[in-house]
Amino acid sequence: MTGQGQTKRLASPFQLTWIRDLPDSDNVDAISIHDILGDVMIKEAWIFNFLIDVDWVMNQFDPDIKDIVDVKIVHGSWRKQDGNRIKLEEQASRYRNAKIISAYTPEPFGTHHTKMIILFRHDQLAQVIIHTSNMIEFDWTNMTQAVWRSPLLPLISIQNPLDVSVPKPRPIGESFKNDLLAYLRAYGKSRVGSLYDKLGKYSFNEVRAVFVASVPGKYQLNGRGAGERWGWMGLKRALSNIPLSNNLHDKDGDKGRIVLQVSSIATLGSMDTWLSPVLYKALSAARNITMPPSGSILAKKPKLSIIFPTAQEIRNSLNGYASGQAIHIRIQTKPQESQLKYLRPFLCHWDPSSDSSFVHTHSGRTRAAPHIKSYIRFTDQTCRSVEWAMLTSANLSTQAWGTALKNPSGGFLGPGQGEVKISSYEVGVLIYPELFEDSNEDKVEIIPVFKKDTPDVSIDNSKSAKVMGLRMPYDLPIRPYGKDDVPWCGSKSYAELDWRGKSWEI
Repeated sequence: MTGQGQTKRLASPFQLTWIRDLPDSDNVDAISIHDILGDVMIKEAWIFNFLIDVDWVMNQFDPDIKDIVDVKIVHGSWRKQDGNRIKLEEQASRYRNAKIISAYTPEPFGTHHTKMIILFRHDQLAQVIIHTSNMIEFDWTNMTQAVWRSPLLPLISIQNPLDVSVPKPRPIGESFKNDLLAYLRAYGKSRVGSLYDKLGKYSFNEVRAVFVASVPGKYQLNGRGAGERWGWMGLKRALSNIPLSNNLHDKDGDKGRIVLQVSSIATLGSMDTWLSPVLYKALSAARNITMPPSGSILAKKPKLSIIFPTAQEIRNSLNGYASGQAIHIRIQTKPQESQLKYLRPFLCHWDPSSDSSFVHTHSGRTRAAPHIKSYIRFTDQTCRSVEWAMLTSANLSTQAWGTALKNPSGGFLGPGQGEVKISSYEVGVLIYPELFEDSNEDKVEIIPVFKKDTPDVSIDNSKSAKVMGLRMPYDLPIRPYGKDDVPWCGSKSYAELDWRGKSWEI
């Protein structure tokens, strides 16, 4: 935290990862995997992920502890004959301190897509890290990724609970802990029971974030709150507690902007039966803090934008076409073309710099292709400040967020009732200004920051007591696709050479 005058400046809760082939000026405040796993104080590490190179992971620990740190790796290849599981077990067999744990993933199109690390330390502290990278070297080298790290968590004091000197749990930290433990409980006691028991002994009092996750299953919504913890249902519940800074009385004013930035857009259907009526509706939820005189609440209608790279942006990326192996959309069949047609009004460039009139602020990441997934609601169309921001493993898919409400029996259902199916494990973290307000301080404003984590000291026009930076992975303002722009599609061939002189052949 830094301060000048009456306004305190706080560093971004989300950090970008270090990019090998960018200059130091673009890597200010960026972190590497060694910054996370290289501490000699680490005693035990639980690593949840999708793609994992065990040899590479073990080499990220400090050499002094590499052979003694207790490493648990949780993956989604649960079938014994699965080639990936066999490879993981073969790699892990070379390390007596590494254990492979397979999460049960019953849905055929579901994955264990979660990207999370939980650390226990010799000084009796713990830490939760939520990020966007697979645990392979490729993801931590030249791809744009991001990380959220909790504060170091102490053990809960063993004291008389009636002692007034014992700090009471903050509701938000306690909620984060409860949701994280509920997520871990879904894996089953035989898989992560020891982690569940151990983590429950730590205090999350200093955590200022909301845990947002998905767990595979079919969930019944009965209109009384049941089944609303995971997927878009859990996201909607979380966002419904966040107040908006915009004036709800203003019918004609700027309603803000929700920007989704993902590395994969799944097959959502030839008609818009999920993106707008389900996910966008959930993302638009908010806590109403003022009421119009009539007593009715005016619905907020923020603009929706989806940032996704074009083929030209992949060609220009640091890895050239090789970056495209981690970025997915299909646009070859008639239904996929129909999907692209309704997506097109929302699509925006990852790198807007081909039109220099658009770029006012530079993130330093336009050539590092995006594997990050970020969901941000800005206060206005110009993206001047932030209502909330989420970092997550979840891409744009029904597998990740859950299907639309369905009626499996065919009978009558009331509003908000039905069944939602989630196929994948996902984990994310959500932050918003109110989380960082203390009882003795005024409002907090979160603003986009570029090439560093802390707002400039020159920012002096804020009316807030605190100004927090949100490290941006993309340039602003956002630039919509032109009529001839097409998203990168890794399942089709490209004869045009990338900057490294390579073509892309399927």
